[in-house]
Amino acid sequence: MPRWGYKIHEDRQVIWEEGDFSLVERIRLAEPSLCLCISCGTCASGCTAAQFTDFSLRRVIIQLQRGRIEEVRQEIDRCMLCGKCILTCPRGVNTRHLVLCIRKELSGDVLY
Repeated sequence: MPRWGYKIHEDRQVIWEEGDFSLVERIRLAEPSLCLCISCGTCASGCTAAQFTDFSLRRVIIQLQRGRIEEVRQEIDRCMLCGKCILTCPRGVNTRHLVLCIRKELSGDVLY
């Protein structure tokens, strides 16, 4: 069979019924500016952690909004809390507080 240089990628469709949206609702109560995020990726462009790892705050926020808590749990500890993402966000999302709230919720401490 000839190889054309293409391969089949893993299915990445989002099935909303499988998502756990309880975490994102608690985070929205603690940090309402999460609703302003448009996933533009500006926060990820100047990220210090992204220079050394494959961390992306944009990807964390998207996974959080999709209800994929395990992916968020695996990624969130890579953030160095440097605060560059707050300075670059065009919508004014308090990303540093957002990361702290996510970490607190995932550790078992209840925000609300």
